[in-house]
Amino acid sequence: MSTILKNYINGQWIESKGSSLIDVVNPSTGQRICRVPAGSKKDIEDAASSANDAWGAWRNTPATQRVQYLFKMKAVLEAHTDEIAAICTHECGKTFAESKAEMIRAVENIEVACGIPTLMQSVFSEDIATGVDEFVIRQPLGVGACISPFNFPIMIPFWFMPYAIACGNTYIIKPSEKVPMTMTRIFELFETLNLPKGVLNMVHGGRETVDAILEHPFIPAISFVGSTAVAKHVYQTGALNGKRVQAQGGAKNAVVVMPDADAETTVKIIVDSAFGCAGQRCLAASVVITVGDAAEKITPKVIALAQSKKTGNGMVADVDMGPVISMESKDRILKLIQTGIDEGAELLLDGRDIKVTGFEDGNFIGPTILGKVNAESEVYKTEIFGPVLSIVNVETLEEAIELINKNRYGNSACIFTRSGAAARKFRHNTMAGNIGVNIGVAAPMAFFPFSGWKESFFGDLHGQSSHAVEFYTQTKVVIERWNDEWSRKF
Repeated sequence: MSTILKNYINGQWIESKGSSLIDVVNPSTGQRICRVPAGSKKDIEDAASSANDAWGAWRNTPATQRVQYLFKMKAVLEAHTDEIAAICTHECGKTFAESKAEMIRAVENIEVACGIPTLMQSVFSEDIATGVDEFVIRQPLGVGACISPFNFPIMIPFWFMPYAIACGNTYIIKPSEKVPMTMTRIFELFETLNLPKGVLNMVHGGRETVDAILEHPFIPAISFVGSTAVAKHVYQTGALNGKRVQAQGGAKNAVVVMPDADAETTVKIIVDSAFGCAGQRCLAASVVITVGDAAEKITPKVIALAQSKKTGNGMVADVDMGPVISMESKDRILKLIQTGIDEGAELLLDGRDIKVTGFEDGNFIGPTILGKVNAESEVYKTEIFGPVLSIVNVETLEEAIELINKNRYGNSACIFTRSGAAARKFRHNTMAGNIGVNIGVAAPMAFFPFSGWKESFFGDLHGQSSHAVEFYTQTKVVIERWNDEWSRKF
């Protein structure tokens, strides 16, 4: 019998009030590894009430004391890096090295959030009028919640949670129902932190759980990462219920290669970007736009290097790329590849029929490359979210920028060039939130916000760094006068 996961509410492991269960499947083997509750509205009611009850004491705990728990949190994660990374690979499919890289990113955000005593500081103006001073203070909102995606079950909750609780909020994490084991184990380890009960909670579930979070009056702030369709739903429903929402959506990230780019370095970085995590990351390169004769220099090299990548079980040491998350996802990706071919694209590298010995039931797709892709085609416009790279050729940098700006997504865009003028024009004119110059994955460090434009992001303040602090606090302006004669009367 498979293990049935529990929620973590008010410092206790509690069975879901819902009656339905969802199978969690290892994407490399196709075998069920546990079952997770589909969730219920009552689960969120219990977690929100617990978090709300804990908030009063937690917000009044000095920031210097709150961050002591974060120092312990960092130590716990670092001590159990390999264990957590193995669980992530087991249920998510990415390679063990990729899972360990997630851990590094999670810890970096904890480290930045430990600076909350300084990050929450604001401004003070003396004598705005005679004897009158004015200043701003930041105060926590109450209960925050993170609705996390499947592709980064370790890292993404830490874009938000450390900042939220360091600022004095209490918190609820809802892991993806596809990969719930990783966060469950993290919460088991976090019991050693001895956080006050109710400060940090976890509730499993699917759409019913998400909608309960969006509607519950005790939860004023919601962070989400996922597809654009769901991000819109989260943003609209949350806003309708008077909440502040930051919702990271989908992407169609372009990499522009200029004729003067260093071919060897560029090719290696592009292939790592496109096929790392089996293309299932919001910063993956999904379109290469070659300018002028750059196509002749890099296309054959990209094909050759991608062809050399080994696909298989992520726990095997020499494997470069694991499976996609589910059979449904694999079927969707295969259909999109065929759609691209039907639309006139040239199949330069075909990864559709790959077989992994010993893992015949896994959701494997090898690196796939489509050439001569029409910028008006469905395969160009759609976020494939798999190991599929499209190549488009244009004659000028201006054409490349225009192609990027016409796309409805604006998560990331990168350029490879030796020209400072070309790089400046690109970063100045390209409509995307994260820009890379000779970088294939423009992932901001934890002390910068993770940006996103157009339909890649809904909201105003992003995750990480100062944006996370602003998102999880509200400002209070104080204007005060103290009169010496009044003081003498007391």
